[in-house]
Amino acid sequence: QVQLVESGGGLVQPGGSLRLSCAASGTIFSIRAMGWYRQAPGKQRELVATVTSGGITNYADSVKGRFTISRDNVKNTVYLQMNSLKPEDTAVYYCNADVRVRLWASPAEYWGQGTQVTVSS
Repeated sequence: QVQLVESGGGLVQPGGSLRLSCAASGTIFSIRAMGWYRQAPGKQRELVATVTSGGITNYADSVKGRFTISRDNVKNTVYLQMNSLKPEDTAVYYCNADVRVRLWASPAEYWGQGTQVTVSS
C-alpha cells in the first residue's frame, strides 16, 4: 500500500556532507510524522531526527547542530542534510513515516529499506 524509497547514501570522508531523501508513495491520505533512524553494526536502531506535518523537528543529541531534517508535504518526501559527518555516524539509515491511508483509518508506521552511510577516510 505504502512504499518508502530512500536515496542519497554513500561513502564520505570525515567532515563531509551527504543529503538523504525519502519519498513516500502509494495509497496515502495524510502523513503525520516522518523521520530518520539509523542502525550501526551490533547496535540497536536509534532515532536520528523527526519532523511533523507542521514542521516541528526533533533531533538526537548526537546530531544536533550538524544534521537538518526537512520535508516537502506536496511531494511526501523527507530529507536529511548531514554535515560535519563523523565516523560514528556510519550506519544504515532508515526512513520512517506515520501514514493514514484513508480518512477513517488509523495511522500506521512504515519503513524504508535503508541506505548505507559510511564515513571513513
